[in-house]
This record gives sequence, structure tokens and C-alpha cells, in this order.
Amino acid sequence: MPGSGFNEELVERLRSGEEHAFVELFSIHRERLKRMLEFRMDRRLRGREDASDILQEVYIDAHQRMRHYLQRPQLSFYVWLRQLTTQRLIDVHRRHLKAEMRDIKQEVGINRQLLAATSASMALQLASALASPSQLAMHAELVLQIEMALEGMDEIDREVIALRHFEELRNSEVAEVLGLKDAAASNRYMRALSRLREVLQEIPGFLDES
Repeated sequence: MPGSGFNEELVERLRSGEEHAFVELFSIHRERLKRMLEFRMDRRLRGREDASDILQEVYIDAHQRMRHYLQRPQLSFYVWLRQLTTQRLIDVHRRHLKAEMRDIKQEVGINRQLLAATSASMALQLASALASPSQLAMHAELVLQIEMALEGMDEIDREVIALRHFEELRNSEVAEVLGLKDAAASNRYMRALSRLREVLQEIPGFLDES
């Protein structure tokens, strides 16, 4: 992935009226955004919604809003694109909730669905990466145990781990997403790692055997 300096150069080219710079910028970040969507999407929707289709909608959104972004860029370009992508993902989950649910119940349901999807994806990847051969034989049960342990973590701690390890964001990007100073994001990450180890150690034999 090209460095932030190259991104800034492309943004400046876009600001000066070079339309193709937008195509280049989006192309640079496309795989990161796709990885985020696949990680965050509820498992029940993956057969019905395609990350590439959602990204096409994000591309259109970003292109339409680009002029406004360039006037007052409060976020780095990738974090801005990720914000648009997150909103599209929320829309996808909203479409699949029951139409008869009241608005307030619907919004609560969407938030819970997204949080649960994140925990489920984290649990699946942690189980695959850390489980011993004997534990892999009971993979589904182990994933459920890890998922329940993750749900016991503070929401922000869980999110920091998701952003750094599974979306592979830089610390400065995590800080932007969470509205923290860089140093605070770094400290929160170290605390979250410690807490993650604590909750995983509560699963009998999981870290001991791996």
C-alpha cells in the first residue's frame, strides 16, 4: 500500500482538477475497503450481498461528495472512504431487518448486528490462528466460546483490536476513526491487547495449548 505522502499527492492533483486522480485513489484503497466489508458483514448476509457491489455504491457516493470533502478535509482520505463504506454497510443491514420494526428498535438492532458480526469474525480468525490441532476438532464450539469471551470486553477495546489487527489500520488511522489522539489510541491498543489475553485465558486450555 502506498504511503500517506503518495495519497496526499493524489489528493492535491484531484484538488487541482485532475479527475483521474480520484480513480487512482479509490483503486489504491479498494482492497482495504473490501477486506473491511467482508470482516464486518453479518455472516447471514454474505450470500445475499457482495462486497464488490457495495464498493461500487461507495465509489459513486465518494465521487459525488468529493468536492465537499476537498473544501474541508477533516479526515485522511482513506478514513473518509471507510466512513462512507461503513454507512453503506449500515444501509445493507437495515434493508435486511424486518420492515415492521419500529425505527428506534430498528436502529438498536442494526448496531447490535454490526457489533455481533465484528465479534463473530474476530472469533473465527482467532480460533483459526491460535487453536491447537486438538481444539480445531471442535472448531465451531471453540469459535462460540471465543465470541462469548470477546463480548465480555469493553466495546472500544474490542474495536481497537478489530481496527489494528483485522482491518490492519495504522495507529494514526485508528485514532481518527475513534476520535482519539495518536498517543491515546496507542495506549488504548496496548490495554486492549492485555484485556484480550485475559478473556482468552478464561477459555480452558486455549492459550495454554496453542
